Amino acid sequence: MTAAGTTDTRREAPAVRRVLAQARFEALGLLRHGEQLLVSVVLPVLALVGLSLVSSPQLAVERWSDAARIDVLAPGVLALTVLSTAFTGQAILLGFERRWGVLRLLGTTPLGRGGLLLAKTTAVLAVLALQLLLLGGVAGALGWRPDVAGLLPAVVAVVLGALALVSLAACLGGALRAEAVLALANLVWVLLAGFGGTVLPAVALPGEPLLSLLPTAALGDALRDAFVLGAWNVRALLVLLVWGLLAGLLARRLLRWSD
Repeated sequence: MTAAGTTDTRREAPAVRRVLAQARFEALGLLRHGEQLLVSVVLPVLALVGLSLVSSPQLAVERWSDAARIDVLAPGVLALTVLSTAFTGQAILLGFERRWGVLRLLGTTPLGRGGLLLAKTTAVLAVLALQLLLLGGVAGALGWRPDVAGLLPAVVAVVLGALALVSLAACLGGALRAEAVLALANLVWVLLAGFGGTVLPAVALPGEPLLSLLPTAALGDALRDAFVLGAWNVRALLVLLVWGLLAGLLARRLLRWSD
């Protein structure tokens, strides 16, 4: 009952509507963020063009040995874009949202930590769809001819990879101070981009058995198998699924709503 004696008929919005509204807000913010677009679009495009014009390092190794260089390179650069948007950008954004009090404000709403993570993942997937289409167009202009049969496994890999990396971003950005997050997220991006099996296949790097267990290496391998061979890399997808589940559970415990 209200103070006037009438029944208050207001109701909370359904959970799905709350998540979608937050996801829309997050996606628009990502698309307007110039620094984020530099890391997630401009740098991958430069890597794609630059590495397609040289003959080293060797990319077409083992099961992709018969593929053209661009056919092995393009999926790796797509994986790099997922890393940039889902992990680096989200970790930094979370760190500063916590400092600015945005997360504390969201904590007073029915969205909840699980809803926030789901909204961020949904926003990342929506933005990634645009970014990957753009990069796919650039790669196509450079001669990339992906196997159409690999489209479905590639979509599954991107979804699982984004889920895992957003959850890892929440662990980092939700637990440390903004300055530490900024430094660590960029350092991790450099290390995983160069030595995490993302652009360069893990099999071409030292320590391949361990590197293949990284989410970036699993994502890169899953995309390469999908687009080069038109095949499902079940092992890589399981690695991404395990990372997503474990990181999601950990993020729910580590994510703090304020400094």
